[in-house]
Amino acid sequence: MKATSNNVMKGIFWSAVASAVWGISGTTVQFISQNQNLPADWYLSIRTLGAGVILLLISFILYGKQTFGVFSSWRTFGYLLAYAIFGLMANLLSFYISIQKGNASATTILQYLSPLFIVLGGIFIKRQRPLTTDMIAFIVALLGVVLAITKGDFTQMSIPVDSLLWGIVSGITAALYVVLPKPIAKDYPPVVILGWGTFIAGVLFNCYHPVWVAPPTITGGLVLTISTVILLGTIIPFGLLLYSSRFAPSDVISIMDALQPATTAVLSVIFLGLGMNWVEVVGIVLVILAIYILQRGRKNLEKASYREADF
Repeated sequence: MKATSNNVMKGIFWSAVASAVWGISGTTVQFISQNQNLPADWYLSIRTLGAGVILLLISFILYGKQTFGVFSSWRTFGYLLAYAIFGLMANLLSFYISIQKGNASATTILQYLSPLFIVLGGIFIKRQRPLTTDMIAFIVALLGVVLAITKGDFTQMSIPVDSLLWGIVSGITAALYVVLPKPIAKDYPPVVILGWGTFIAGVLFNCYHPVWVAPPTITGGLVLTISTVILLGTIIPFGLLLYSSRFAPSDVISIMDALQPATTAVLSVIFLGLGMNWVEVVGIVLVILAIYILQRGRKNLEKASYREADF
């Protein structure tokens, strides 16, 4: 589709809605983890299995037998399994525990650092030379996180240490969530990979704690909140993101991710009574700015590489 200004604006709008919906999901997860008193293993079993089944049904409706093409080789299945375990499972578990022990706002900020962890992985694992913008982004992000978790009082943190550590793990696994499926992403539609990855994660979670073993008391509120997380945390935002990619470039869409931590922070203040001072707000803004600097720097590098290739 031609990238006219109207199409780009349409892509920006729908990607912004997707990020905002993810932000709502983060606040809902905090409500579930701290008010519904759910065991993490049971919650993750029901969430991933439910979302996986729904996504696979959507995938089969859209792509038919192509949905099962990921099992055509051991290589493809290996990447899919690694994505399910080290990306999806590890990320969902660390994200939930971090929120349960702290709050959704701080955890979402830490998870939002995933692009920075991807760059750091390239520097230390692949020995890639960092860009100047990488270093600037790292310093700005570090300052932002420090302000956000201390609220300006450097003698204490606004969240427990274990929540901070699990939040960092959440950011690292969010980076793995992006990197691991890349080798097979070009061969299969995203909804197919996400569907099977989520379904496999759901099956593995259920191997540890089946949803029918020692379930909590099922109430209308519990069903509603879990359904909200499945829909708002996976299906609706991912569908909107796929739709937005038809109209706007990926780098423009990725900038809209900044709405996720901002939405979660605002909703946590309004609905969950989370206190937030101006120092914490500055910290959140700095983290968002750091990821913007990082993404723009990488995009400029790609453009420079394309120009060199033309000569």
